[in-house]
Amino acid sequence: MSKRTELLKRIADESRRHYAAWTVFNQALADHLGVHPTDLQCLNLLCLDDAEPQTTGGIAKLTGLTPGSATRLVDRLEKAGLVERRTDPTDRRRALVVLAPDATARIGAAWQVPGNAFREVLAGYSEEELTVIGDYLGKVTEVGRAQAERLGREGRAS
Repeated sequence: MSKRTELLKRIADESRRHYAAWTVFNQALADHLGVHPTDLQCLNLLCLDDAEPQTTGGIAKLTGLTPGSATRLVDRLEKAGLVERRTDPTDRRRALVVLAPDATARIGAAWQVPGNAFREVLAGYSEEELTVIGDYLGKVTEVGRAQAERLGREGRAS
């Protein structure tokens, strides 16, 4: 087996382990915050520095949920005091979902210890290596989105 083949196999295996560990971590953090894991992922996307207020339909697209499920997700997050619905200033018929004023602090507090642990891991990498890691994560995120859309179009396997 060539060195490249071995490295690609290791990356594939570690990716599966990473996904499984991340799923367990996501559930634990969601439990800690008192929300559903899908709700937590929605909050994570709304907390990004470049995040824009979203319609419920936009949240459905971001999370892969149906519009009805996304509405229930927003209802849960609103009841938990983590998001607010605000009238869209450009179209008063639409509501935009935004983080509640203290949501960032609540989520940040829950992320403090895990975030420090992840930063410690990354501290061991050079700027060039961090560039590669960031590039890889961005690209596989896009592949994941595209594959989720493809699977959604194809429906359930026989």
